[in-house]
Amino acid sequence: MKAEMAEKVKDFPAKYGRVPHLVVILVGEDPASVSYVTGKAKASAEVGIRNTTIRKPETIAEEELLGIIAGLNADPEVDGILVQLPLPKHIDEEKVIAAIDKAKDVDGFHPLNVAALWQKQPCTLPCTPKGIVKMLKAAGVEIAGKRAVVVGRSNIVGLPVSKLLLDENATVTVTHSRTRDLGEVTRGAEILVVAIGRPKFVTADMVSEGAVVIDVGVNRDPETGRLCGDVDFAAVEPKAAVITPVPGGVGPMTICCLMENTIECFLRRM
Repeated sequence: MKAEMAEKVKDFPAKYGRVPHLVVILVGEDPASVSYVTGKAKASAEVGIRNTTIRKPETIAEEELLGIIAGLNADPEVDGILVQLPLPKHIDEEKVIAAIDKAKDVDGFHPLNVAALWQKQPCTLPCTPKGIVKMLKAAGVEIAGKRAVVVGRSNIVGLPVSKLLLDENATVTVTHSRTRDLGEVTRGAEILVVAIGRPKFVTADMVSEGAVVIDVGVNRDPETGRLCGDVDFAAVEPKAAVITPVPGGVGPMTICCLMENTIECFLRRM
């Protein structure tokens, strides 16, 4: 996917006079956030997208951050704006996301992009849900008609991926902390997407034989300290027809979709 995008982008200077420009704002020095931002810069270089990272201390005032975003919104040389989440507690994340120009919202989190998604209108799709559907199709998984269960109902993954699966004609159930008999529900899934942020929460007895399992979680194993997902990979892998590992599964595809969204935002502005 990166190679295809790089091939496309290399012709942009001749066609449009420049390449797409993505600006990432990093507030603070959270190790996970720093790692994610570094990965985005690396992917941008591989694809041929111009990448700028604006680093600000954790103590930045909300008004200063909003001022930076306003300047980027007005800059005709900026095509995509991404504010790395989470933000410090004194900053209102919803206010910051809403301040980004909808046309430059490469994360697909702006309220107008979210509304357009649910109304089946053209919009920038959120990267991780978009990547999940792409992964399923690339693996040859037939989505239409399948029973899909999404564990987690966050605005970033759970809810939007449920909508994208509905759009692909799956029959979708969304579960959450109040769901009774969760294991009974997940065992009915032919496609199981897990995004709750709890290490190794989904065990083998919660998964049916031959299920397709997409693990979105990124956690630290409390016993080993190593990265792990929301699914007990070693226990579930023998039962699953397809399962994504952590690390190395959904994460890289999410970044690929971020690059694709940046290119799409650029082309819409040309």
